[in-house]
Amino acid sequence: MKPADATPHPCSQCPMYRTSVWEPAGAGSVAILNRGFTRRDLQPGDVLFAEGSENRGVYCLSGGLIALRTHRDDGTSSLLRLAYRGDVIGFRSFLGDGVHRTEARALLPSRVCTVARHDAERVVHASPPVLARLAGRAVDELDAARERIVATMGRSNKARLATLLTELMERHGTQEDGYLRMHLPLSRADLADLVGVQRETVSRLIRRLEDDGSFHFACREVWMRHPGMRNRAIG
Repeated sequence: MKPADATPHPCSQCPMYRTSVWEPAGAGSVAILNRGFTRRDLQPGDVLFAEGSENRGVYCLSGGLIALRTHRDDGTSSLLRLAYRGDVIGFRSFLGDGVHRTEARALLPSRVCTVARHDAERVVHASPPVLARLAGRAVDELDAARERIVATMGRSNKARLATLLTELMERHGTQEDGYLRMHLPLSRADLADLVGVQRETVSRLIRRLEDDGSFHFACREVWMRHPGMRNRAIG
């Protein structure tokens, strides 16, 4: 039984506590976690860390949406993936003792919990189960990347775009008159990067989704037919 005066775990009130990478930290490491633990609210456009910057800790997204992007010397960039609520980011540069290979920028109002690098290192060294969970997250990322490659080869561009929009809608949409609606936090160029098509192709795919009655678009406002309304078109 935990002593009544034990230091509370900084993640204990989080709905994702049981799956947190820090949950297995031993009793002696909880005080270190608390010392190095901060929460930060980001507004859309705020940068959590820049590509090429020094790693300063391990970040967990407790709410919102973060874009992980790489920049090229010619000034262009590519959106590599999205980080959703519950995702841990910045940990590969932490484990590799290197700089960040991507930029992390908020797309929606977001809250990020951070364990400072020095304290994270002490916890990892003292609690092997924490390191195992970080390694597990790395494996999950590799598996997700492989699944995206397989999907690119085995599914149509239209199906991949529909899946991406559905995931965003389920996480960030609101119900409205029997439909789900959201303000799309991604540009069409970003959609092209994530689906793996040329940017001009996205407009054609959007028209095809509208023709099917699955989605309706008005600039960045998007409506999706509720699963219980399969025989009704939107618009």
